[in-house]
Amino acid sequence: MKPAAHLDGTDWTDATCPVARTVDLVGDRWSLLIIRDAMDGAQSFTDFQQRTGVARNILTDRLRRLVDRGLLRRETASSGRRQVYALTDAGRDLFTVVVAMRQWGERHAFGPKEAHSVLVGEGGQPLSDLRPTDADGTFMSADTTTVRRP
Repeated sequence: MKPAAHLDGTDWTDATCPVARTVDLVGDRWSLLIIRDAMDGAQSFTDFQQRTGVARNILTDRLRRLVDRGLLRRETASSGRRQVYALTDAGRDLFTVVVAMRQWGERHAFGPKEAHSVLVGEGGQPLSDLRPTDADGTFMSADTTTVRRP
Protein backbone atom coordinates (compact mmCIF):
# COMPACT_ATOMS: atom_id res chain seq x y z
CA MET A 1 0.00 0.00 0.00
CA LYS A 2 1.40 3.42 -1.01
CA PRO A 3 1.77 6.01 1.80
CA ALA A 4 -0.57 9.01 1.83
CA ALA A 5 0.81 12.00 -0.08
CA HIS A 6 1.18 15.63 0.99
CA LEU A 7 -0.03 18.42 -1.28
CA ASP A 8 3.51 18.89 -2.63
CA GLY A 9 3.84 15.17 -3.43
CA THR A 10 5.61 14.16 -0.22
CA ASP A 11 4.90 10.54 0.63
CA TRP A 12 4.23 10.32 4.35
CA THR A 13 6.25 7.72 6.23
CA ASP A 14 3.34 7.19 8.63
CA ALA A 15 0.27 9.13 7.53
CA THR A 16 -1.37 9.24 10.97
CA CYS A 17 1.70 10.15 13.03
CA PRO A 18 2.48 13.87 13.57
CA VAL A 19 6.12 13.06 14.45
CA ALA A 20 6.62 11.10 11.22
CA ARG A 21 5.01 13.85 9.13
CA THR A 22 7.20 16.48 10.77
CA VAL A 23 10.33 14.42 10.14
CA ASP A 24 9.24 13.98 6.53
CA LEU A 25 8.98 17.76 6.20
CA VAL A 26 12.03 19.00 8.12
CA GLY A 27 13.90 15.99 9.40
CA ASP A 28 17.02 16.19 7.32
CA ARG A 29 20.11 17.89 8.72
CA TRP A 30 20.24 20.80 6.30
CA SER A 31 16.57 21.80 6.56
CA LEU A 32 16.72 22.10 10.33
CA LEU A 33 19.99 24.03 10.20
CA ILE A 34 18.48 26.43 7.65
CA ILE A 35 15.45 26.95 9.91
CA ARG A 36 17.80 27.46 12.90
CA ASP A 37 19.79 30.06 10.99
CA ALA A 38 16.65 31.83 9.75
CA MET A 39 15.62 32.13 13.40
CA ASP A 40 19.04 33.67 14.05
CA GLY A 41 18.67 36.31 11.31
CA ALA A 42 19.96 34.62 8.15
CA GLN A 43 18.01 35.73 5.09
CA SER A 44 20.05 35.38 1.92
CA PHE A 45 21.35 32.35 0.07
CA THR A 46 24.85 33.52 0.95
CA ASP A 47 23.96 33.82 4.66
CA PHE A 48 22.73 30.24 4.76
CA GLN A 49 25.64 28.91 2.70
CA GLN A 50 28.27 30.59 4.88
CA ARG A 51 26.66 29.61 8.18
CA THR A 52 26.01 25.97 7.33
CA GLY A 53 28.75 25.18 4.82
CA VAL A 54 26.22 23.19 2.78
CA ALA A 55 26.95 22.66 -0.91
CA ARG A 56 25.19 25.18 -3.15
CA ASN A 57 23.11 22.55 -4.99
CA ILE A 58 21.86 21.05 -1.73
CA LEU A 59 21.09 24.49 -0.31
CA THR A 60 19.14 25.40 -3.45
CA ASP A 61 17.09 22.21 -3.10
CA ARG A 62 16.42 22.64 0.64
CA LEU A 63 15.42 26.30 0.31
CA ARG A 64 13.02 25.39 -2.51
CA ARG A 65 11.52 22.58 -0.42
CA LEU A 66 11.14 24.77 2.67
CA VAL A 67 9.37 27.40 0.55
CA ASP A 68 7.18 24.77 -1.15
CA ARG A 69 6.25 23.29 2.23
CA GLY A 70 5.32 26.69 3.67
CA LEU A 71 8.11 27.04 6.25
CA LEU A 72 9.94 29.87 4.48
CA ARG A 73 8.76 32.46 1.99
CA ARG A 74 10.76 34.34 -0.61
CA GLU A 75 10.64 38.12 -0.53
CA THR A 76 12.34 40.89 -2.43
CA ALA A 77 15.12 42.44 -0.36
CA SER A 78 14.76 46.09 0.64
CA SER A 79 17.38 46.94 -2.00
CA GLY A 80 15.02 45.50 -4.61
CA ARG A 81 17.90 43.60 -6.22
CA ARG A 82 17.69 40.10 -4.79
CA GLN A 83 15.46 37.57 -3.13
CA VAL A 84 15.70 36.81 0.57
CA TYR A 85 14.03 34.20 2.74
CA ALA A 86 11.83 34.79 5.77
CA LEU A 87 10.21 32.40 8.19
CA THR A 88 6.48 31.89 7.84
CA ASP A 89 4.27 31.37 10.89
CA ALA A 90 4.71 27.61 10.37
CA GLY A 91 8.47 28.05 10.28
CA ARG A 92 8.42 30.18 13.45
CA ASP A 93 6.35 27.47 15.12
CA LEU A 94 9.43 25.23 14.90
CA PHE A 95 11.15 27.41 17.52
CA THR A 96 10.12 25.11 20.36
CA VAL A 97 11.41 22.11 18.39
CA VAL A 98 14.76 23.81 17.79
CA VAL A 99 15.01 24.80 21.48
CA ALA A 100 14.18 21.23 22.55
CA MET A 101 16.88 19.86 20.24
CA ARG A 102 19.36 22.48 21.48
CA GLN A 103 18.65 21.61 25.11
CA TRP A 104 18.94 17.89 24.41
CA GLY A 105 22.27 18.57 22.68
CA GLU A 106 23.51 20.62 25.64
CA ARG A 107 22.77 17.67 27.95
CA HIS A 108 23.89 14.79 25.73
CA ALA A 109 26.16 15.94 22.87
CA PHE A 110 28.84 17.83 24.84
CA GLY A 111 31.27 16.87 27.57
CA PRO A 112 30.83 18.48 31.02
CA LYS A 113 33.41 21.23 30.40
CA GLU A 114 33.04 21.49 26.62
CA ALA A 115 32.17 24.97 25.35
CA HIS A 116 29.02 25.49 23.29
CA SER A 117 26.77 28.32 22.21
CA VAL A 118 23.96 29.34 24.55
CA LEU A 119 20.52 30.62 23.61
CA VAL A 120 19.49 33.53 25.83
CA GLY A 121 16.41 35.68 26.14
CA GLU A 122 16.24 39.48 25.87
CA GLY A 123 17.51 39.84 29.44
CA GLY A 124 20.60 37.75 28.69
CA GLN A 125 19.51 34.73 30.75
CA PRO A 126 19.52 31.18 29.32
CA LEU A 127 16.10 29.69 28.63
CA SER A 128 14.56 27.38 31.20
CA ASP A 129 14.50 23.71 30.29
CA LEU A 130 11.47 22.76 28.23
CA ARG A 131 9.29 20.20 29.94
CA PRO A 132 6.01 18.87 28.51
CA THR A 133 2.98 19.18 30.76
CA ASP A 134 -0.59 17.98 30.57
CA ALA A 135 -3.59 20.32 30.67
CA ASP A 136 -3.33 20.51 34.49
CA GLY A 137 0.37 21.48 34.42
CA THR A 138 1.67 18.08 35.54
CA PHE A 139 5.03 17.19 34.01
CA MET A 140 4.77 14.36 31.50
CA SER A 141 7.35 11.92 30.13
CA ALA A 142 7.54 8.93 27.82
CA ASP A 143 6.65 6.83 30.86
CA THR A 144 3.46 8.77 31.63
CA THR A 145 1.97 9.20 28.14
CA THR A 146 0.47 6.99 25.45
CA VAL A 147 -0.43 7.55 21.80
CA ARG A 148 -4.04 7.18 20.66
CA ARG A 149 -4.13 5.96 17.07
CA PRO A 150 -7.08 6.42 14.74
